[in-house]
Order: sequence, then C-alpha cells, then structure tokens
Amino acid sequence: MFEFKLPDLGEGVHEGQIVNVLVKEGDRIEEYQPMLEVETDKAAVEIPAPKSGVVAKLMVKAGQQVKVGQVMVVIDDAGGSSAAPEKGAAKAAEPAKAPRPAEAPAAARASQPAGAGSIAARAGVSGGAAVAEAPPARRGDGPVPAAPVVRKLAREMGVDLNAVNGTGPGGRVLREDVERHAIGGGRAAAGAAPRSDGAAGAGGGRFELPGEALPDFAQYGPVRREALSQIRKTIARQMTRAWLNVPRVTHGDEADITELERNRKHYNEGLRDGQAKLTITAIVMKAVAHALRSYPQLNCSFDSAAEEVVWKDYIHIGVAVDTPRGLVVPVVRDVDRKPLPQIAAELNSVAERTRNGKFDIADLRGASFTVTNVGALGGTFSTPMVNFPETGILALAKSALMPRVVNGQIVARLIMPMSLSFDHRMVDGADSARFCRDVIGSLENPLRLISM
Repeated sequence: MFEFKLPDLGEGVHEGQIVNVLVKEGDRIEEYQPMLEVETDKAAVEIPAPKSGVVAKLMVKAGQQVKVGQVMVVIDDAGGSSAAPEKGAAKAAEPAKAPRPAEAPAAARASQPAGAGSIAARAGVSGGAAVAEAPPARRGDGPVPAAPVVRKLAREMGVDLNAVNGTGPGGRVLREDVERHAIGGGRAAAGAAPRSDGAAGAGGGRFELPGEALPDFAQYGPVRREALSQIRKTIARQMTRAWLNVPRVTHGDEADITELERNRKHYNEGLRDGQAKLTITAIVMKAVAHALRSYPQLNCSFDSAAEEVVWKDYIHIGVAVDTPRGLVVPVVRDVDRKPLPQIAAELNSVAERTRNGKFDIADLRGASFTVTNVGALGGTFSTPMVNFPETGILALAKSALMPRVVNGQIVARLIMPMSLSFDHRMVDGADSARFCRDVIGSLENPLRLISM
C-alpha cells in the first residue's frame, strides 16, 4: 500500500484546500492521472497520481483543509483488493521505485496542467512513502522548526519565534502562527472556541483574528455560514498584514490621455495576427517603471525590525487581476528594461493564465510595486491597500470625457483619474505628487514612451 501525502510545495505553502476529488474508492488509476484538485495559497492545480494502482482509501473530501505531510489517498499499487489497508501495512510495503517525472513519457508530461508538474515532482513519485514527511517534534533545546520564508516574516514583524506556539506538524511554526502572535500577542482569538483536535488558528484549517465575538444574527432572521475558501483566507491575511504594517496615505491626480488613447487605438488597428494589443494598463506599467527609477523610495521595502531600508535594483510590477476565485496579483518582471510590445504580450499572457487558474505560485512572488486598474468597472477615486511589504500601489479609475480649458478654449478631453497609496514612513507627500506628475507626463506625451 502507498500513502499519498500532500507534498512540500515550497514557497512557504504549508496547507491547501481540496476543491474537488476526481476519483473514488475502488477506481483503478494510471500514473499521472489527475486525482485531486487542490487550492494552495492562490494557485489551484490538479494533482496527478504518482503511480498506477487501485484507490484503496480516500482520506479527504471536497472543501477539506489538508496540511503538508497529511495522507490524502491510499493506493494499492499491487492492484489488489480495494479494502482499506490494515494499520501499519503501508509502512511494511516497499514498492519498486517509479521513474522520476523527468523520465516520464513526453505525452504524460504534456497532459499535465500548468503548475501540476512541480507538484507531482514533490508528490512522492520517486516511490515508497511520499517525499513530504512531518518534521520532527519540536524540542525546547533545539532550533524552532520553521520555513525560511516564515523566519523572514518573523524578522520583518519583530516576532521572536521561540515565543510562538507552532500549530504545524511536529510543532512547526507557520506563517499564520507568526501573524497571529504579532496581532494578538500570542493569545487565541477572542470568542474563538477551542478545537477538539488540538489544532489552532489558520494552521489548523481555520483563519482567526482577534476581535469581538459576533452577536447571534439568527435572532434577527435566517442566516447561513460557510467556510472561507483558501484564496479568501490568503487575501484576508494579506489585507490584515497591510493594514497593520503600513501607515498608508493616498494621493489623487488625473491624466489627460486624449492623445494617448487615439494613438493606442491606431497602433492596435495595425497589428498582425498573434501580436498582443496595447492596453492602458501595459502603458501605465511602462510609465510607472520609468518614474520608479527617479523615485526609488517607492520601489523599496521598510524593514522595521532591523530599522533599515531594502533598496531594490529591479522593477517587477504586480498587476491586480480580478478572477472568479478572487483578487490575484501576478508579476511582470524587469518592466523598465522591456519595450512596450513585450510588456503588453507578457501582461496578456499572465493575466489569461491567472484568470484560468493555470499559473504557478512563483508568478505571484517578487513584485516591488503594484498597479491596479478598475476603470472598466467605474469609479473616480479609491484608496488601494499597499501590497505589503511593498511601498506603493497605483490605482487607475474610469476614463471619461470631461470639459477642460485648452489654449483658452473649453474642450472635451479624455481624463483618467489615478490614486497612489504609499507607505508614509518612506515616502513624503511631496514625493508622491512628483511621482504622479512623472507618470502623467509620460502618458500625456506619448512620444516620451518611445525612448523608454
């Protein structure tokens, strides 16, 4: 018998949510056949079978939270009875070593969805027990078990890992443990009932924040409760981190994009098949990248624990994408070094993959600044949340024809409002205004974009 466990997915990912179970007990499965749809952090992918056999036991169901190292499916790789294995049987069996993913047939690899290959590579396809094992039990005289990304977060938030109650396997300290400790001083969330299985907080599949217990709304009328999706928990955690860690201020301005829009449409009309269309978002990204070179304080991170500034010599811009599952922010890298057509093509590609859920977690990492465009939905002003640990985010609103005075005459001009939220510890109000005017200067003089 082979115990298939949720593998160590890296990037600080320590749990996931089962979105869909694609097999049932007694089914015969083939190697690389999709078995489960799992949502981890913000990436939803199919997890393929590490080997052929019969599904002897399903240990999970749709909507369930699973941790790294937790058994999800027991596979009878000898093709025998579909009955559940006796206790200890899985440890006694030593199946032959299966080929690594790199040695798998090309057709099998090609059939895997985007993002599934990296999961399969960590999912125990090398045979025997799954690669991801629970870490050893925490000992008081040894180092605190925690992933490097969690240790980095603890440093950023000024949290002593030795004082954090780890809720992961073997007492491993998880990201949520650090955040909960920083927010609530290590105390359990107010009004939160203890769990019978000994787990606590988000590490045990629940997302808890300190605060007052809610009243009983049922006394006023019918109510419904449902568990948060994995992506909504991630968004909630990140928004809470941003609110608690960034003293945010928002500056508003507007750009006259009349000539820019005329030239953009003319450019797109002349494109050949397969060439990416220029969008306002892509053009603004290029203008922002140019301005960030002059205002690096908007492209840095403030390390409050070390009382230092982390200056970034790269410009990777995150772009907020509205998806059916929630807000996701993929990253386009080295925007300042790429021509506009390339930026447009990469933006179109990553946005499409993001909307379809066919992207890798690495696509969401490393942004130094964020742009969000809600103009298609309307609105004239917003106060966007700075995507911690970044320093700034620029929100674009709906463009509209507005009366403006040009050469003494009142004329209709296409005006696009924008809102810059920034970390006031690093950016002064005057610099935020200058930064916006730099971006606007590029948008109002389209020829300037050619030389960037």
